[in-house]
Amino acid sequence: MAVSAVVLAGLFAIPAPQAASADPSPTSLRKLTKQAAALNNRYRGQIQSLEEVRIQAKRAVTTSGSLTSRLAAARGELAELATTTYMLGPMDPTQLLSLGLDPHKALGNAANMNYMAIDRAARVAEVERLIRDSDKAKLAANDKIKKLQKEIRTLQGRRREMDRLLAKYGFQQPGGAGGLTQRLISVRADVMQNFPMPYGVGCLRPGDPGEHGKGRACDFMISRGMATGGEADRGDALAEYLIKNGSRLGVMYIIWKQRYYDIRSGGGWDPMSDRGGVTANHYDHVHVSVF
Repeated sequence: MAVSAVVLAGLFAIPAPQAASADPSPTSLRKLTKQAAALNNRYRGQIQSLEEVRIQAKRAVTTSGSLTSRLAAARGELAELATTTYMLGPMDPTQLLSLGLDPHKALGNAANMNYMAIDRAARVAEVERLIRDSDKAKLAANDKIKKLQKEIRTLQGRRREMDRLLAKYGFQQPGGAGGLTQRLISVRADVMQNFPMPYGVGCLRPGDPGEHGKGRACDFMISRGMATGGEADRGDALAEYLIKNGSRLGVMYIIWKQRYYDIRSGGGWDPMSDRGGVTANHYDHVHVSVF
């Protein structure tokens, strides 16, 4: 009977809300996204370092919001369980072993209480796990938003340097039937002269919001799937060639093997988040965008 009393009391306890990090602000993310878009427009194309942090921040905020919703739903289910238990008056543990209570009913009530206690324990564990995960997700989202703010400030601080770089290469509009800029045509010809491309080259992509749609980007296909062996070596060699000759050719950034090299953010290889596949992660082609 004492054990039953403890079980019944436990059914009503709901984990109290714990101190958590401040909720990441979707409004702040939207504001930063607009600032990032303005920088992309000023610097004549998507800045890879900025886009990478923006994607990470968006994913983190989405994850945090999803966990917050799941936590609220789990707490609601737990509260509903406690209410249902309260309404089931016949399960008073002081009556459970009463001589006047039918043994079958007593056993049934005991089994019902045991089931509800087990169910509640599982739900409490889920709520407690969601609290921990939600707090971690909020911290991660806020961290990504801060990184996005920092990256924007860094790029804004390099405005004069970027203006000199853009002035050096000037501004070219696509021309001719191919819809490509003359600079990209020259880069494509240079690459084709020095590297065999048995799987072709894709450049103009009408409707694409990035450089492909502006006639300023090409994808040099290295393989029909994940590049390995000699194909991966050829992709590495092509990427290094574009970096080494980038100043002469007017290369703006390169993407290869889930990494990017963007001259506008200082150069050097930086990792990209998983975009969902071999092609999206650039394991089968080298992408090059020009000024």
